[in-house]
Formats: sequence, C-alpha cells, structure tokens
Amino acid sequence: MAEQVLNKKSYIDFTETNLQGQDINLVIKEGNATVETLRKREKVSSTFWTIIIYIAITALALIMILPFYWMIITSLKNNDEIMATTQTFFPTVVMWSNYVYVFQAFNFLTYMTNTIVVAIFSTLGTLITTIFAAFAFARLQFKGREQVFGIFLMTMMIPGEMMVISNYITVASFGWVSENQTLLDAYLSMIVPFWVSVYYIYLLRQNFNQIPNELYLAAKVDGKSDWSYLWKVMVPLAAPTLISITILKFMGTWNSYVWPNLVTQKSEYRLISNGLRGASFSDPDSGITQFGYQMAATVVVTVPLFLLFIFFRKYIMRGVGRAGIKG
Repeated sequence: MAEQVLNKKSYIDFTETNLQGQDINLVIKEGNATVETLRKREKVSSTFWTIIIYIAITALALIMILPFYWMIITSLKNNDEIMATTQTFFPTVVMWSNYVYVFQAFNFLTYMTNTIVVAIFSTLGTLITTIFAAFAFARLQFKGREQVFGIFLMTMMIPGEMMVISNYITVASFGWVSENQTLLDAYLSMIVPFWVSVYYIYLLRQNFNQIPNELYLAAKVDGKSDWSYLWKVMVPLAAPTLISITILKFMGTWNSYVWPNLVTQKSEYRLISNGLRGASFSDPDSGITQFGYQMAATVVVTVPLFLLFIFFRKYIMRGVGRAGIKG
C-alpha cells in the first residue's frame, strides 16, 4: 500500500492487491469528506435549485393562465353571480345559454368573414414582399445594400402609431376611404398598407444568410436563374421561418382594432375585434351590461387563435430560433 500526502487536507490512498490490477481501490479524501459525500451534496444542491426553478415557472404559468380561466368561468355565470361581492372560482350554475344568446345577438358570420378575408390576403401579400426583400438583402450584390438595409432596420424604432396619419392620407388619396366606400375599398384599405413588415424581412433575411453561398454559386454554374434558385432552394430551406411569419401575421391581423376601426365607414365592413367592441350586451330593460354574454363572445373570438398557437407553436419557436443564429 502506497500513500502520498498532497496538501494539508487532501491525500490519496492507492491500494493494489495484485499485479494484474484486478482489484484496485482509489479513494480520494478531502478533509473528512469523501468523493461520495461531495457527490451527494452536489445532487442535493442541484435538486433544490431544480425545485425552486419549477416552482417559479409554475407560479408564472398560473399568473398567465388565471385571466383566461377567469374569462371562461365568467362566460358561464349569470350576471348576479358576476356582480356579487364574494367571487367563486367556478360557477354555481353553469349558463351555457350565454353562448346561445351570443350567437343569436352577435353577427359572427359577417365579422368572421371580413377578418378571414383580410387576414388571408394581408398574410399572402406580406409573404411575397418579405421573400423578395429578404432575398435581395441576403444574396443579390448591389451598391449600398447594407446601407439600405440599415435604414430599413432604423424604421423599426419608429412607433407604429406615427404611421397612422400618413397611411390614412395615402389610402384616402386612392379613394378607398370615403362616404361611398364599398366593401372592396374597405378590404384594400385594411390590407395594402401592411404588406411590408421590416421585422419579418429581417427575420427571413437572417435565415437566408444561414444557407451556404456555395449553393448559390453552384446553381449559377448549372445555369439556374435567381428566380429558380429562390423558389427551389431558398424558400424550401426557410420553410420553418416562413411558417412562423404566416402564423404571426395572421394572428396580428386577427387582433387588429385601431386601423380597421379608422378606415371603415360601416360597421358591417369591420373585423371581429371591432364588432366585439361595438356589440351591445346590455339588458334592454335595465340597461345593465351583461358581462356573461360579453365574456362568452370574447371566448368565441379567442379560441381560434389559442388553438392556432397550440398546434403551430413548435414552428413559431423553430422559425424564430433559426433566424437568431448568425449566418
């Protein structure tokens, strides 16, 4: 048996029972604590911090979920229970009739049709402009490319509210906003001004930059045009980011309120959020707002977006995550 002292508190015991080394025991001691003790301490510490992290995450999740849960249970209560001093976390009497009344009193079909039409064409237009602009900034070589892209990025610091007046003057000069406004005019005024998104261009351009430039040079050697290379190589490789842009744009259009309310002259031309805000859920006799009806309508409007995010969340995360990697 050989023993060597390393310092005041540490030493190594090395025991060899035969020449073949079949039974070798190596024991490292630090003070009075063995390696096994240190491992146990590390495991306990890791477990403790894991529990703390999960508790914090659970608390934050509950804080985020509580408003949605309260909206749902409120939609199933009668107005007396909603207005009561003592609130309950589950309705004493489930009022499914609130949803029946909402579909009878609220013109969902008209507002939903307007919202879907505007969302689809607005999303398609944004995808087209985003793909072309991102390809130009990522692959085409022209003088001042980086400077122009820098100017584009600087516009992201301008609040969107500052663009409202200039956009309104533009659509009004086209005759899309007037006393004789048609449904097509209303659609154009809600769709066209938002076909360009600098943020989405930046997102896709970063993704295009990750595609090796050797593919572009090889396509040129094979005689492929820029148009063919864009649609056959770059767009398929950037599919996760394009899916993310599609979902985010669709959700943004669905939630639009200020602009559609500003440029539409008739209530039947507006989107679902405008219709929900302008709908009357008051008791005709007492004039008291029926919050149960209001929350039921809100649930109906919110559920499609919620399901859209649940089913496509992995594409959103993947697309945004890939765009964040430097090309």
